Amino acid sequence: MNILLSNDDGFQAPGLTALRLALAAQHHVITVAPDRDRSGASNSLTLVNPLRLRPQAENLYSVNGTPTDCVHLGLTGLYASPPDIVISGINSGPNLGDDVLYSGTVAAAMEGRHLGYPSLAVSMNSHDPSHLQSAVNAVLYLLPLTHQYPDRSHMILNINVPNLPWEQIRGFKVTRLGQRHYSEPAIRSTDPRGREIFWVGAVGSIADAGEDTDFHAVEQGYISITPIHSDLTRYQALACTQQWLEEQAHGS
Repeated sequence: MNILLSNDDGFQAPGLTALRLALAAQHHVITVAPDRDRSGASNSLTLVNPLRLRPQAENLYSVNGTPTDCVHLGLTGLYASPPDIVISGINSGPNLGDDVLYSGTVAAAMEGRHLGYPSLAVSMNSHDPSHLQSAVNAVLYLLPLTHQYPDRSHMILNINVPNLPWEQIRGFKVTRLGQRHYSEPAIRSTDPRGREIFWVGAVGSIADAGEDTDFHAVEQGYISITPIHSDLTRYQALACTQQWLEEQAHGS
């Protein structure tokens, strides 16, 4: 297979390196990743400054931009022939529930899908994972199966792997996104010159970890697979929004 690989932790991240080397042993892989950690970049594109694509090793490039920039450049400026799939990861730290709204890992996969390619986003449920091989094994297992995915033309799978040895992982579970409580408040501080600064607060605690959620699956030792999409339309609200607008118009 021809694979475009990216991430948001940077081109030197251990998760990216482990997956790149494993995939390259069996497939043709081009890796385009940020030149530094761009976690939390979400779907942002760099539009005001030029982007620089720098070769770092054979078929490995760094970009002074976001994960979305990397995939965009890889697909529109680097690939001579289209890849079969876009893979983002392996991320250090989970992308569960509401995390997907901010995740650069998920955003890279979304950009791949936006440009017409099936995509995987892969994350470890640890910010200092000791069992990256489990996530590598998960990708190697799932990758040949993606050809038979019934909705391949719209495929974005968000995959979260417990930080456990492969033999201790209980299997795969298809899940929905769980939900967190609101984030902790911003932390007010001062810099060395006494000027006020703020740090974004920690993520919120888990609010919805029902048995069908990604939170629950990973906690129970399963690899969570959540199909997601980039269409933000709330279809359930179309009718009531139309009714609301008509009522306001008639009442004015």
